[in-house]
Amino acid sequence: MDDIRFDRQFRTPSSEGYFIVQNTTRLGVVDLHFTTTNVRATMILERQLEREDLVKLIEQIDEDLVLSADVPRDDLLISVYVGQDAGFFNDETLSEEEEYSEDEDGEDDVIELEGTRPSKR
Repeated sequence: MDDIRFDRQFRTPSSEGYFIVQNTTRLGVVDLHFTTTNVRATMILERQLEREDLVKLIEQIDEDLVLSADVPRDDLLISVYVGQDAGFFNDETLSEEEEYSEDEDGEDDVIELEGTRPSKR
């Protein structure tokens, strides 16, 4: 894919996380976890890609991020999801939220995000 760059968000001794950016727009994120034999990855895209573009992006991740990490590997195992950003949360923002109240009947509130099934909270 053209004009793709990877902006590192974190690095630990056995993992790395990146924003995937195309031109100036975030396309998604990828988290890489290096094991002794394989590299496991989770990629979340913010929009659907054509199959050919998805394969090219995975190849670019392998070439630019995995192989350059200089970690021996037998295989790159990658799970790909398409979703939307529902927000960024940390301890401070969670403690400020008052949405965790119970209904009069003692049941937890049901929170529904657009395009998702309701889940108990």
